[in-house]
Order: sequence, then C-alpha cells, then structure tokens
Amino acid sequence: MAKQVIAAVVVVLLMAAAAYAAFFVAPTERSMGLIQRIFYLHVPSAWTAFTAFFICFIANLQYVFRRQPRWDWLGVSSAEVGLAFTTVVLVTGPIWAHPVWGIWWTWDARLTSTFVLWLLYVSYLLLRTLIEEPDRRALLSALFGIFAFIDVPLVYGSIRWWRTQHPQPVILGAPGSGLHPAMRAVLFFCWIAMLGLMALLLRQRYQLEALRAEFDIVRRESEAR
Repeated sequence: MAKQVIAAVVVVLLMAAAAYAAFFVAPTERSMGLIQRIFYLHVPSAWTAFTAFFICFIANLQYVFRRQPRWDWLGVSSAEVGLAFTTVVLVTGPIWAHPVWGIWWTWDARLTSTFVLWLLYVSYLLLRTLIEEPDRRALLSALFGIFAFIDVPLVYGSIRWWRTQHPQPVILGAPGSGLHPAMRAVLFFCWIAMLGLMALLLRQRYQLEALRAEFDIVRRESEAR
C-alpha cells in the first residue's frame, strides 16, 4: 500500500510539473497564441493511448498463444486505459480546432480514423459484457483486440499518407518541420508524465480485474455446490 501511495504522489507531482511547464516554460506559438498550449495535453494523450493499445495488442497475442488469464486481465485493463486517453484526444481536439479552423470537427483522415479507433475499443469492451463464459470471452475479445489494433498505425500514418485538415507532423515530419527546442522538451516531459499516469491507472485496473476473476471463481464454485 505504501508503494502505491508513493507512486501516486510521484505521478501527481509529475503531472503538476508538466502543467506548469506547458503554461509557463514553453514559449507561446506565434500564429495560434495561447490556445496552442493545449498541444501539450492533446499530443501526449494520443501517444499514451497508442502505448496502452500496443500493450493491449501484445497481451491479446499472448493470451491467444498461451491462454493464461493474466494476459486477458492485462488486455482489458490496457484497453480501458487507452480508451480513456483517446477520449481526452477527441475532446481536446475540437477545443483546439474551433479557434484555429473555425469548425469543431471535420471528417478528414486523422479525425475519422481516431474516432473509429475509439469506437473499436468501445466495441471491444462491449463484447466482453455479452459473453458469460470466461475462457470464451477472453479468446474472442483477444481476437477482436488484435483486429482493432490495425487502426493504430492507420491513425499514426494518416497525416503522412493523405492530405488532411489536420496539421502535418512536427515530430519526425517533413524537412523544415519541427518544434522550438523548449517546446520539444516540454512536449516529451508531458508525455513522460502521461506515461506515469497510464502506468498507475493500468496497475490499479489490472489488480481490480484479478480480484474480479477470483470472485467469479468463488461464485461459480458456490453455485456448483
């Protein structure tokens, strides 16, 4: 318990430091002004969601080949955490877009593929509620989770493969693209803070899923008597 409290305090301090850096350390962008600072929440949330979905993908593969419940627990836990961060992306994107583009939403490649990604992982979680038998639920959801991950590289590559309303990448982008060194440092620091939050949430969610599985075993044994 003490380790969990310490980890939570560290994450809170990291998030507070990241927020301070985003508002007071990073320079103000010339064309967009203050609204651009939402970049330091929007982009790290997207990267963190990708990281969580990658963990889900690996856990799903491991379950398919090993059929160990712990991989199912990790898969559903990382899917939920990734979905939470994707929701942040979908909320902060229109808030940023409206003052800059004059519209809240447009069905371009990046935005549409991100919304599809959100729907896929909502469907992943809904699928699990429709199947009662644990092994069958774990296997079918793992197979669906492997399929759902296909959209992650599509979201990442959409602004590289198609001309979209969404800005072109400033990290690993075309020649001439890039960020001010202070902006880049703040961006990656915010991502580290988000990864810390993801790890904390993932650990708690995994423990909850393990307890739920133990409870289901006890319930089924009592019903069989």
